[in-house]
Amino acid sequence: MIATRSTSRCLRVCIALAACLVFAPAWLHAQFQMPDPKQMSGIPRPVNDLPDQSISVRVIRGALSNNIANQPVELHVGPKVLTAKTDEAGRAQFDKVTPGASVKAVADVDGEHLESQEFPAPAQGGIRLLLVATDKSKGASTTPSAPGAPAIAGQVVIGGNSRIVIEPGDEVLSIYYLLDIVNNARSPVNTPSPFAFDMPADGTHCGLLEGSSPLAALNGTRVRVQGSFPPGSTRVQVFCELPVVSSSLEVTQQFPVASERVAVIVKRVGDAKVSSPQIVGQQDLTTQGVTYIAASGPGVAAGQPIVLSLSDLPHHSSTPRVIALSLAAGIAIIGVWAAIRVPAESESRKAERKRLIARRSQLFDQLIRLEQDRRGGRADGQRYASRREELLAALEHVYGALDSDDSGPGPLGRAGLAA
Repeated sequence: MIATRSTSRCLRVCIALAACLVFAPAWLHAQFQMPDPKQMSGIPRPVNDLPDQSISVRVIRGALSNNIANQPVELHVGPKVLTAKTDEAGRAQFDKVTPGASVKAVADVDGEHLESQEFPAPAQGGIRLLLVATDKSKGASTTPSAPGAPAIAGQVVIGGNSRIVIEPGDEVLSIYYLLDIVNNARSPVNTPSPFAFDMPADGTHCGLLEGSSPLAALNGTRVRVQGSFPPGSTRVQVFCELPVVSSSLEVTQQFPVASERVAVIVKRVGDAKVSSPQIVGQQDLTTQGVTYIAASGPGVAAGQPIVLSLSDLPHHSSTPRVIALSLAAGIAIIGVWAAIRVPAESESRKAERKRLIARRSQLFDQLIRLEQDRRGGRADGQRYASRREELLAALEHVYGALDSDDSGPGPLGRAGLAA
């Protein structure tokens, strides 16, 4: 079953990936090489250089330099179909597309049917995408095998367009594996052993992202690709969340086949940092006011662990929780001890004591809620400190009244109750 994340979360990840490919310096381009155009075909890319609610569809044949002009392109917007022809740059643009509507671009080039992924039309900014037709002039060697061709024994690799994307959050870290598994043969391939790997054992809320191949399956934290790999690219896109209990976290990941390169993108939250023996260079990149760390390194062999060390992560200290629990335990013990010591009382004194005990419970509940608000970030430090002092003073007064009840009525008078 394929799980979905929020649209904003997915768009942020897409923007980060686009920024790393477009705006990175020369050394970073050497590591994040542009993929085969076929691998980019039909994938929507959010941009800011188009009018709001606009979609630009570029149609090429084989290579980015081979634009197809005067090509009819259909844009399916829900039940409606809009049509436009490409210009000399191979682009057909559709403006004022209904925000949020389900959209898909379609073109037929020399009998070859091309279509994009379905995606929601943007409310702000625009979307660019490629439709890539096969360049038949390069001969039969580039033509994939016919449908239904038998699978052969062979190998696949995790292609250079793969990414590990990390987003630190509030006490959790979201990690995305966006894998492009490449079969360079002309026939389907069966690998010597099943393609499977485990995400971190303490990962929670694991799921497959939309856009993953139907061959991909997830069971707990184990990812598996079932059946043969077709020629070209098979996308496996999975995510999970890891608990963050301190400012540092180490993620170790192994894949069953070789990776052409290591590419990691980390959303910089606060002073978050990433390091790894597999990383040879990294650069901060900013897009739409959000900074990302783009790091890369050479390929790794099958089964070799990729170790990512994250530091200076945002997290909440466990000290307030320990203090609150200790305080609660102490108050409970004192309460039990005080209750055991109470001698036989007159009816009027019992009524007064009952009021004090009720007051003690109210103060105790308020103290617990205050500690929870502090932990959840719903109370500022100044208010927390002053209110905590007030509650502790009131509790101290109540317990003093309860303890003094053994020796006389003083603290149990109306003044003590009013406090």
